[in-house]
Amino acid sequence: MSWSRGILPALAVCVLSVTGAAGCASDDASTPTGQESAISPSPVGKVLDDTDDDGRHYREVGKKGAPQVALEVEPDAEGGWDVRLNLRDFAFSPSGTQARAVTGRGLARLFADGEPLADLRDTSYRIPEGYLAHGTHQVTARLYADDGTVWAVDGKPVESTADITASEPEPEPGSASEPESASESPAGDPGSSSPSALSAPGAFPRTEGQGSPDRGGKAS
Repeated sequence: MSWSRGILPALAVCVLSVTGAAGCASDDASTPTGQESAISPSPVGKVLDDTDDDGRHYREVGKKGAPQVALEVEPDAEGGWDVRLNLRDFAFSPSGTQARAVTGRGLARLFADGEPLADLRDTSYRIPEGYLAHGTHQVTARLYADDGTVWAVDGKPVESTADITASEPEPEPGSASEPESASESPAGDPGSSSPSALSAPGAFPRTEGQGSPDRGGKAS
């Protein structure tokens, strides 16, 4: 009798040990794998209530390692403007990229006097001749994440602005009438008249940036 009573507790301990091991195996199986963690990454930065003029929310990130952009705009030989972006800690995402924020990636949107001009996935762009009327204008490049939020630091969008002045184009040779020829025109003949120096710019499609030659200096 004493032998039987001594072996029963020992068997009970073995059963509990096996059950406990099985429970531990079950907990390990529920732990996410590295692949599952990659599918659901942690959010990037913090989405603020502040928005740009298009209603796109700012995505606040720390100053260290944050995207940066510097803008240069210069007149070209054809009467247009060459735009160049200098980027730091930022890379353009290819067209068709999934709409989610990834650190240091996205696209740039170009504005002229606050109006959207083009979405860029390249550091170069050309504003065509006649698009900017005579006078001073502001050209701005702003960086966006792939989900459409605006990269921001200290509550301000990551952007760069250049002030440029478009001069009135000079009239082509022979376009203006000579006073003598006007007086010699027969009665009823209105004679030739000089065309308007400025013409209203036509509709300009929003296209991605194209390569352009590098030029020295910066916009005034």
